[in-house]
Amino acid sequence: MRRRPGIGGLQTAAAARDQYRLVGENVAKIRTDMMKEQLATFRSQLEEFARKHKNDIRKNPAFRSQFHEMCAKVGVDPLASNKGFWAELLGIGDFYYELGVQIVEICLATRPHNGGLINLQELCILLRQRKSDREAVSEDDCLRAISKLKVLGSGFEVISVGKKKLVRSVPTELNKDHNEILELAQAQGFVTVEEVERRLSWTSGRAIDALDTLLDEGLAMLDDGHRDGKHRYWFPCISSNSTPVADT
Repeated sequence: MRRRPGIGGLQTAAAARDQYRLVGENVAKIRTDMMKEQLATFRSQLEEFARKHKNDIRKNPAFRSQFHEMCAKVGVDPLASNKGFWAELLGIGDFYYELGVQIVEICLATRPHNGGLINLQELCILLRQRKSDREAVSEDDCLRAISKLKVLGSGFEVISVGKKKLVRSVPTELNKDHNEILELAQAQGFVTVEEVERRLSWTSGRAIDALDTLLDEGLAMLDDGHRDGKHRYWFPCISSNSTPVADT
């Protein structure tokens, strides 16, 4: 018959478990302290890098994008506040605040034309037209500025339709049908009911319902002046032609 461990054996096993636990906690603490030390070193080096290259960060969009990636890796968000070290050193907060204001102005100015949905590339072109340095704003800059506009709760966001990115400035909800129509329209800038039925294998009612919704929301324009009698639904938000906007 196998003998059960006595009180002494149980106490020894408990003491051993406590020792293992203490060793484990010490190892975890050492690793945490090392990670904190490394992170502090990285942040210090990042600050030194920012001081050395602040002009490039301000003026070069590609360099600015790479700098943001470096910041993200060490948990630094230069856009978190307009106050503090990063804002004073680089003025990044002010840059994106001003960019956000211009984005709002352009979206409002073009809304009667595109219904509140504008191609990201077109938005960047219009922003560059407002600046003396036409290469001063990148798509990455626009995306970062728009991400800060979400706090306004007014519908500003970027949506993907096929290979294009569109900036939405109105709280209009686009469902799967609407997105498929927008993606289909990218080839010519417009679609017809018959084309939607054929290409997407939809019923006439489904196609007309989705297109009428887009029309009612101001995202589409109806052209019924063709000899073939087919109504063409144009979508300014994915048209290759930029919308002229006066400088402010």
